Amino acid sequence: MTVPPLQRVWQRVTAWQPEQHPLWTRLLVALALTLLAAWMRVALAPAESGGRFITLSLAAALSALYGGFLAGMFSTVVGMVVINFFLVKPYFSLVFENPAEAFWLNLWHLMTQLVVVGAIALMQRRNWDLHRATEQIRRGKQQLEDTFEHSATGMAHSHINGGWIRINQTYCDIIGYTKDEVLGMHFRDFTHPDDLDLDLSQFHRALNDEIDHYSFEKRYIHKRGHVVWAFLTISLVRKESGEADYVIAVVQDITALKLTEQALRTSERLLSQAHELAGLASWQADVATHRFVTLASSHRVLGLPSAEFTGEELLALTHPDDKDRAMNLWTLALQGKAVYQLEYRLLFGGEARWFSVRAEFERDASGRAVRALGVTRDITERKHNEMQIQQLNASLEQRIQSRTEALKAAYDELESYSYAVAHDLRSPLRIINGFAQALQEDHPILAGESLPHLQRIMAASKKMGELIDALLTLSQFSRGELQRKPVNISAIATRLLDEFAGTDPQRKVRRQIEPGLHVMADPTLVEALMQNLLHNAWKYTAQKEDAFIRVHAEDVQGQRRFVVSDNGAGFDMARAAKLFQPFQRLHMPHEFSGIGIGLATSLRIVQRHGGELQAKAAPGQGATFSFSLNTRLLT
Repeated sequence: MTVPPLQRVWQRVTAWQPEQHPLWTRLLVALALTLLAAWMRVALAPAESGGRFITLSLAAALSALYGGFLAGMFSTVVGMVVINFFLVKPYFSLVFENPAEAFWLNLWHLMTQLVVVGAIALMQRRNWDLHRATEQIRRGKQQLEDTFEHSATGMAHSHINGGWIRINQTYCDIIGYTKDEVLGMHFRDFTHPDDLDLDLSQFHRALNDEIDHYSFEKRYIHKRGHVVWAFLTISLVRKESGEADYVIAVVQDITALKLTEQALRTSERLLSQAHELAGLASWQADVATHRFVTLASSHRVLGLPSAEFTGEELLALTHPDDKDRAMNLWTLALQGKAVYQLEYRLLFGGEARWFSVRAEFERDASGRAVRALGVTRDITERKHNEMQIQQLNASLEQRIQSRTEALKAAYDELESYSYAVAHDLRSPLRIINGFAQALQEDHPILAGESLPHLQRIMAASKKMGELIDALLTLSQFSRGELQRKPVNISAIATRLLDEFAGTDPQRKVRRQIEPGLHVMADPTLVEALMQNLLHNAWKYTAQKEDAFIRVHAEDVQGQRRFVVSDNGAGFDMARAAKLFQPFQRLHMPHEFSGIGIGLATSLRIVQRHGGELQAKAAPGQGATFSFSLNTRLLT
């Protein structure tokens, strides 16, 4: 809107603040206005004419309007000096012939100007105060408008009949409608049906002057159809006569809070179910007051008498044999010197129940424990099971010891029986073999079928003796205590092959022995093991012109295995199941000598070391035996 020029000038004059300008500037302007007025007085009217102070009074008034009271009075004083001493010549001489007249005229002018200038200054002050008050009212009104329109809380004013007076944008955003849509609706249109009766009943109570305001959690139906939770506060504004005037509604969206509360209730329900399923209770304790409180009603899971109890009450329930241990550990845990975790007993109705408890502590800035958080589990059943297991273990150990003693006695008896049988079998064998040799020596003329019969008798008795020796050897390697000592497998293999070569010098056998094969094992048993494996390799490569024997080590799935391989006769893996059984052979006696006890002995030696013996071969392509001793290797 265009403001007229005079009105703009008047607004500037009424809003003028002299104090906004420096004092020297105001005095300088007042001096200039006064001198200009004096010049105009001299130039426009004779000095002898009347009204000498009128023109200068105008200058003083203007100076007061611009510079305030001090500037106006300064202009008045300067004007009086000019009128009294510079209006007529000679200058600097008093223009009045009568001093009394000059005194009264100057005094009257000074008093008049004092009133005029003071009135102008007072008018300016009051105008400025009024302008400032008006501006404050305008700003306050604007702030109220901004508070209403831009508040993060929905706000509305409505008539008593429910018609809207005004409504802010936040209110509209909460229910999803535009402001024009809301102004065309009634609050019943978007109020949840289940909350409408409560809202109306409370409103009628306010109308009946029973209450002046009310608040409750209310549900609105969003434009999109979902429910919006809000905290509604209704205040009724009345006229001076007491009649209801209009309603103020404040709506705060608490949907997120309600969802959080629902999630919290769900979590508490799940926590309670978890407590029940796991059979434990969670709790917290105030270290200063020694009060313990269980969480999520979990005290019911353990059958505790209440959800809250003191340290003294808990100590009174503790089994006498566990009190000192529990108290000492609690003290150390408070000091940060130990972890509070123990198993102890509580007494309920004279019955002892076992509990497992663990706690952690919250500490202040100085490290002092202020609160404990812990869990307690009922382990009574587990403890009873442990005691039963201990009793069963004790009974089982006794039975095992009894069975072991019986087995050892049987084994010793069997071993004695084996030696006795072997001794008793050797005696008739020696007699048979002796008489057969005597017949051959005493009757050299025996011919025809008789001589082969005697030779078969002597060969069979010799074979029977070898079988008895093999049984005794196999029995010997199955008993006795292992003596674990450093063993150099490379040196044993080299020495044994040298011995084989010495007894059969006409054979040419290439060998490859990996150096540095050391292990912690029983030297005697490892010697017998390598003797059997290398002897087999030497024997079954007898028909090879380019015989080759190799001894080395390899890592299989993180385990060190020792390998003896050859390129000899080999065997069919389909028959490998009989390979390590005593007196089982995969070759005919006329092909290779032996009684089938070497690999059975080797298997027992490896098994006594907790290892494994494997074989891999093919007919005519040699055989490979690998074994592990399940013991520490040496480097």
